[in-house]
Amino acid sequence: MEKQMWKGSTLLAPVPPALVSCGTMDAPNALTIAWTGIINSQPPKTYISVRPERYSYNLIRESGEFVINLPTAALVRAIDYCGVRSGRNEDKLAAMHLTAQPVEGFSCPMIGESPLSIACRVTDVVPLGSHDMFLADIVSIHVASDLVDESGRLRLAKAGLCAYAHGEYFALGRKIGDFGFSVKKKKKKPQYDRRKQK
Repeated sequence: MEKQMWKGSTLLAPVPPALVSCGTMDAPNALTIAWTGIINSQPPKTYISVRPERYSYNLIRESGEFVINLPTAALVRAIDYCGVRSGRNEDKLAAMHLTAQPVEGFSCPMIGESPLSIACRVTDVVPLGSHDMFLADIVSIHVASDLVDESGRLRLAKAGLCAYAHGEYFALGRKIGDFGFSVKKKKKKPQYDRRKQK
């Protein structure tokens, strides 16, 4: 396919418009973060990048903790609102009817309406320019019980997650494969043995 060359920018998509909760149970706050991801498996580590002028920046920097709450299509209005409004001026959780729930060992809450919440403790702060990156250990995961099947397997596809791409929100669509399906060997069909029928 023919491509045009543009100057370098942040055009990597889709990304999760994650609701990041911080503050305390008495004074909870949330902001929407698209610059997040996994940076290591063992130990499990993640990051969020936050502009220093954001109200949440000092809450996270001073406490050394935050919770990444995965977004669902049903929460898209709250996700957008928490990304464009400031906790300096209002209680965004109350405005969007979001529930702050306690996280064991943390002073900051998780968001009750999110199906999966990732409690994180900051290990490093890296100034990068427009944003500072908070590198963090993933301390605990909190999963909605109705997403866990009888065998204990997480069925996150049932959560109705959403994504953000270049200024637009999208509901995730149909499943198109499983990890490793491209190299998985096909199961052999059992051979019909006519001798057993005699």
